[in-house]
Amino acid sequence: MANLDKTINYIEFPLKNADRTKAFYTRVFHWSFQDWGDKYISFTGAGVEGGFNGEADTPVTAPGVLVVLYADDLEAILIEVKSAGGLILRTPYDFPGGRRFHFSDPNGNELAVWTEAKQ
Repeated sequence: MANLDKTINYIEFPLKNADRTKAFYTRVFHWSFQDWGDKYISFTGAGVEGGFNGEADTPVTAPGVLVVLYADDLEAILIEVKSAGGLILRTPYDFPGGRRFHFSDPNGNELAVWTEAKQ
């Protein structure tokens, strides 16, 4: 994939636990991971490449930057997030154009998942 000027190129989250992080995102979103030493993992399969960085013991603060993921079936992904150990921070709610919910991952990062409004 070519790097495009003035576009989001990479997303990086703080990392507390690599094994739990990989298990969570593999199970729920089917992402793939590459280990880069003990404190850094990169991911693919999310629509944008990124990583989880534990090198500086960066504290996880919320909300910070909110990354919003898309899912065709919001209720199914909500169940997956819960069963994989994600904490639901905001239950599904309507907004112009669709529905979404917020959750925290095993590191404490807050993310959201949305789906388009049903016609």
